[in-house]
Amino acid sequence: MSRPRIVIVGAGFAGYRTARTLARLTRDKADITLLNPTDYFLYLPLLPQVAAGILEPRRVTVSLTGTLRHVRLVLGEADDIDLDARTVRYSDPEGGVGTLTYDRLVLAAGSVNKLLPIPGVAEHAHGFRGLPEALYLRDHVTRQVELAAGSEDSKNCDARCTFVVVGAGYTGTEVAAQGQMFTDALVRKQPLRDGVRPRWILLDIAKRVLPEMDEKLSRTADKVLRQRGVDVRMGTSVKEATSTGVLLSDGEFVDTRTLVWCVGVRPDPLAESLGLPMERGRLLVEPTLHVPGRPEVFACGDAAAVPDLTKPGAYTPMTAQHAWRQGKVAAYNVAASLGRGEPKPYRHSDLGFVVDLGGVKAAANPLGIPLSGIAAGAVTRGYHLAAMPGNRVRVAADWLLDAVLPRQGVQLGLVRSWSVPLDTASPELARMPGADARPPSAEAPSQPESPAPAHAHKPAQGSEGES
Repeated sequence: MSRPRIVIVGAGFAGYRTARTLARLTRDKADITLLNPTDYFLYLPLLPQVAAGILEPRRVTVSLTGTLRHVRLVLGEADDIDLDARTVRYSDPEGGVGTLTYDRLVLAAGSVNKLLPIPGVAEHAHGFRGLPEALYLRDHVTRQVELAAGSEDSKNCDARCTFVVVGAGYTGTEVAAQGQMFTDALVRKQPLRDGVRPRWILLDIAKRVLPEMDEKLSRTADKVLRQRGVDVRMGTSVKEATSTGVLLSDGEFVDTRTLVWCVGVRPDPLAESLGLPMERGRLLVEPTLHVPGRPEVFACGDAAAVPDLTKPGAYTPMTAQHAWRQGKVAAYNVAASLGRGEPKPYRHSDLGFVVDLGGVKAAANPLGIPLSGIAAGAVTRGYHLAAMPGNRVRVAADWLLDAVLPRQGVQLGLVRSWSVPLDTASPELARMPGADARPPSAEAPSQPESPAPAHAHKPAQGSEGES
């Protein structure tokens, strides 16, 4: 009798946990295939620290082949899923195509940058969902400071040293907090004309920073940001973006070369292409994570609208905390569908949230206990080390080195502006010259790369961060 074929689409928080748990449950008695564009699991919560020069890029990546025993990795992006034929068609990184057949399918495709119909944003802003965007932002910010230091034009200097972040959720707040510290460190080595200091502006239409968190923690984060010099503007949004700046909803035009888009995420378009019942772009599933009418298909993470059994009538939010735990339940229920154990519904209450504000500053509420200052910083970093499925020693070593040594402010030039567009279904991959890409020559050499990157936090299969 042939072994059952299980295909998992996506290796974010949900997909990675599903693959790891299934490999243990099936004990090599099933063929498990993981389809993913990259050969690593990305720990999104620490991505802002990559952009700020604290962590090296490989520290936040965990090898799939090195940590998932008895799981076959197929590099590629799912293009089409035929539910009746039980096949997944995909494209590999070099343009080839292939087809995977399955007896059980787990859709954990995650999420992509959330777009809004604001003129110029798609052309001049960058998101923060993947490693390429973080690397681009790190280079871009370094370049703007260096160009400003060598400029004789005070207006040009001010524009290059003004960085606008849209979205005061976990990602935007961390990007602004870490970014201000990073640019301050850069100008200490290379002072700007007339003592100009880099200026970070954090915008959001919400009434307060981190609206998802307790008001006390929101006030803590707001206080840290303002003390650090971040210009926090709540109730304000972007009306239009151009190559030289952004027009705000209050009528002010801010001269800048950097626009970081952190307004949230939306489910990967792959889920919607299946033609199944949806809830705001997410695939509707039962509490057991299987798709109604398709007992062989499961979905979890940001791609799935999972009923929140702790809050009747609601769905679990798109966070890494939920994605990670849904991955485990999905694995148990897939195994149960193959005769190993009994299916169980997904039920989980939030354990709290952590937001790293740089240095020893953080805001956290583990198990509902609000913390700030050094205590919150210790809890936040301890949580990340405990949650990471690998690289713990390397991450801790980088944190230690950052505490005692100056940051390396250099441009590597590995990612260009045109290769990390905001409107992309694959933020984990840098766009290559050729298909649907602007060639390098299209980038005006006389200008800095168009308003720049962003980050996204947190954990998850496409999610914002939590603890």
